[in-house]
Amino acid sequence: MKALITGASSGIGYQMAKYLSDLGHDLVLVARNKEKLQKIQEELKTDVKIVVADLSNENKVKEVYVLCKNEDIDILINNAGFGDCGHFYETDLNKEMEMIDLNIKAVHILTKLFFRDMKKKNKGYILNVASSAAFLPGPLMATYYSTKAYVLRLTTALHEELRREKLDVSVSCLCPGPVDTNFNKVANVKFSVKPLDGDFVARYAIDKMFNKKLIIIPGFKMKYANFFSRFCSTKLLAKITYNIQKKKIVKRGI
Repeated sequence: MKALITGASSGIGYQMAKYLSDLGHDLVLVARNKEKLQKIQEELKTDVKIVVADLSNENKVKEVYVLCKNEDIDILINNAGFGDCGHFYETDLNKEMEMIDLNIKAVHILTKLFFRDMKKKNKGYILNVASSAAFLPGPLMATYYSTKAYVLRLTTALHEELRREKLDVSVSCLCPGPVDTNFNKVANVKFSVKPLDGDFVARYAIDKMFNKKLIIIPGFKMKYANFFSRFCSTKLLAKITYNIQKKKIVKRGI
């Protein structure tokens, strides 16, 4: 099988690429950094095609599909995304629009286009990377949390459509807590709990995807937190999340 992975030049995307290559799968890797992609291409064991693209640009997202639609993609992993932290009235609007374009629009477009191909051949796997943030209101990271909620709901809805049509196409949503990647630097935060190892999260997610698990939550702590959040009101969750997020903010120059 051949897998397409976005955001594959670092973090979870890179770890997923390594694991899938170890399992014998050919790959199409998409990211903005050509040099990093070329280095990974040389490192991996299977056939690897690289596509350099900024997926926050809708036209580039569609170009990626056109370039790859004849590659017979069996596995689509929508991993590319980023976050930002701060009060909603202070955060940069342009950065937030770019975040929405990448975290939502790119995921939506690629999921729809590649799903249509998978439906025709009645096989395939789609793994959309969200976050534990998808389950919560997100004061101080309002836009990021909202984008990940969209990814979770989109994936869950598509799963039910597939179940009713009895198609042999699987969709899964990865919802990790903090992971040891470059995310915190981009989002301008520092984690208040010890992050999970990226390699562990990648392997866990891929294994659960192949087992057709809908919602994938690595780590006992996040499973535990998600379970007990169901018994809290939305207002209480917002208060708790605010206090957690407040500890994350990196105060530059202080």
